[in-house]
Amino acid sequence: MNPYHTTKHTTLYHGNNLHILPTLPDNSVHSIVTDPPYELGFMGKKWDSTGIAYSVDLWRECLRVLKPGGHLCAFGGTRTYHRMAVAIEDAGFDIRDSLHWIYGSGFPKSLDVSKAIDKRGGNIAGFEQFRDAVKTAMKSNNISRSHLQDALGNFMLSHYLTAGSQPAVPNWRDYQIIRDTVGLGDMFDHLFAHEAERDVIGTSRGVTRPGFAGETYGPDGGVPVNVNITAPATDAARQWDGWGTALKPAHEPIVLARKPFTGTVAQNVLQHGTGALNINECRVEGNRWPANVIVDDTIDDDWARYFYCAKPSKQERNAGLDGLPDKTAGEATNRQEGSDGLNSPRAGAGRTGGSKNFHPTVKPLALMQWLIRLVTPPDGTVLDPFAGSGTTLAAATIEGFHSIGIELTDDYLPIITARTQWAEQQHTNQPKPQPTLFDNDN
Repeated sequence: MNPYHTTKHTTLYHGNNLHILPTLPDNSVHSIVTDPPYELGFMGKKWDSTGIAYSVDLWRECLRVLKPGGHLCAFGGTRTYHRMAVAIEDAGFDIRDSLHWIYGSGFPKSLDVSKAIDKRGGNIAGFEQFRDAVKTAMKSNNISRSHLQDALGNFMLSHYLTAGSQPAVPNWRDYQIIRDTVGLGDMFDHLFAHEAERDVIGTSRGVTRPGFAGETYGPDGGVPVNVNITAPATDAARQWDGWGTALKPAHEPIVLARKPFTGTVAQNVLQHGTGALNINECRVEGNRWPANVIVDDTIDDDWARYFYCAKPSKQERNAGLDGLPDKTAGEATNRQEGSDGLNSPRAGAGRTGGSKNFHPTVKPLALMQWLIRLVTPPDGTVLDPFAGSGTTLAAATIEGFHSIGIELTDDYLPIITARTQWAEQQHTNQPKPQPTLFDNDN
């Protein structure tokens, strides 16, 4: 299969990794550093809800192309990490450790229960009948899920129509849209109450970014806004004031696994260059031994013993992308500006004003550089079967390693291409590999 894009250090393939990986030779890469989908349906992205991160077949192909003793570093979500780790182990890897990238700048993706009660209200005892009636009407009137979701302008439809994981009851606005789009009439109006009006009792500072209806979400940065603080309007809402559904996110786990080999580590290192970790090149301040914890804030001397890496700034995300157009949050998420949740308070990374690198889960270059140095021998080749916006490929290039990337989504290919070309310039101008750091300005 012909590559989509190549540079001196990078080979990028466009397509399904389950189709492309089998075309790569056995025992041909020295390490795998990747950020797979967390399988949470993040921002409605289809690639984040396919189950690919749990595919034993995928990880078995990764095992095949790795040299004996080669290491795998794979990020996971705190709620779904265990399923990915089991799939990696079932594919034949040896799980060596669990690393944790700890940060202090995340915002909770939490439902405000009191607000939800005031917003939705009503008698929901017959909601199952409503859900079944909607599905029947969609089939009878040839209304597709995508058409109904477009009418809603948010990503809540799958929650409204499920009886399984994370079901949700529509608010009055969404109920009316569903009712009128599928042609139900008013037979279920009695189940849904109008939103109770809440009094504004103060304001607080927050940031904006596309989120989920009724929820808040986001990493660091963002556009500052004033957020209204409201008082519960009903007795039921007052009873549950201050209750939520999630904790503040503060870490992401990383599987560290290794391909089994025969003989000793010393023999394998001499034969394949793999099987060991590059301790000296990954030491932290004070020449300390690298740990399985990575932090984004050196709070005191105790934390200073760990590798420090902040979340990527806007400057870092967009480095090398001057020739690309900005995309707004609505364009990046296929949503209409002003739709429910698009400008949710305290929602995060400030992409409502547009960004050249609009990928929603960009990792820091310094973090990926450190991981690549840790598990890849000199002149080695790194594989990333989930290239995303190309951070692993750019980091490998800056460090002087070769890399192979695979990306399915068309929209991200120009970003990867531009970032890897930029990284070639950084490597040329940087004789001794070092973490590439940016001011955390946004």
